[in-house]
Amino acid sequence: MAATLTTLLAVAATPAAPPAAAQGRSGPGGPANTTPPVKINGSDPDLKLRSGAKLAAGRVLDIKSVVETEGGDERREDTNVDVTFALQAEVLFDKDSSRLSREAGKRISAIAAEAKKQKAGTLRVFGFTDNLGSAEHGLALSKERAGAVQRQLAEEIGSSSVAYQIRGYGEQFPIADNSTEEGRMKNRRVEVSFPRRG
Repeated sequence: MAATLTTLLAVAATPAAPPAAAQGRSGPGGPANTTPPVKINGSDPDLKLRSGAKLAAGRVLDIKSVVETEGGDERREDTNVDVTFALQAEVLFDKDSSRLSREAGKRISAIAAEAKKQKAGTLRVFGFTDNLGSAEHGLALSKERAGAVQRQLAEEIGSSSVAYQIRGYGEQFPIADNSTEEGRMKNRRVEVSFPRRG
């Protein structure tokens, strides 16, 4: 199955934004850590700054790698702080259902294996829907779906020391255009994310 890989790296050496803005991230989940991995010496002669110029504080904006299956039914995002898996609802559930399909087990097992490998102590499981139907129904369904995935993850991981954050966001935070069926399919998803370790 073909996959698309996109990697972005950005390091700022211009005036830095205020720390609060640097820590922000839109959408659900925790903020990204943008602290540079090493201290930068502004007077290092190898920087070759013009006379009187000063180097702004360095910061890593984020390093992000995104791999998505050709059909878009599964996506993995790796940043310098988090690993996030997104599975389309059609892969996990029947239409308008929160009961896991047979195929869901293999996908969730792969996520559980990665969470174990990363020694994740906290997993965030977030459900999302498209904008069809009532907002209340979408919120309830997205939370039920997130709960179903969390229960399967807990069974696979088998550790009582792992904490879970489970949320249903309904139609909030779409990742695609809700005016097309293709976009709505991408928006009907469950995301599982956890901190990266090493």
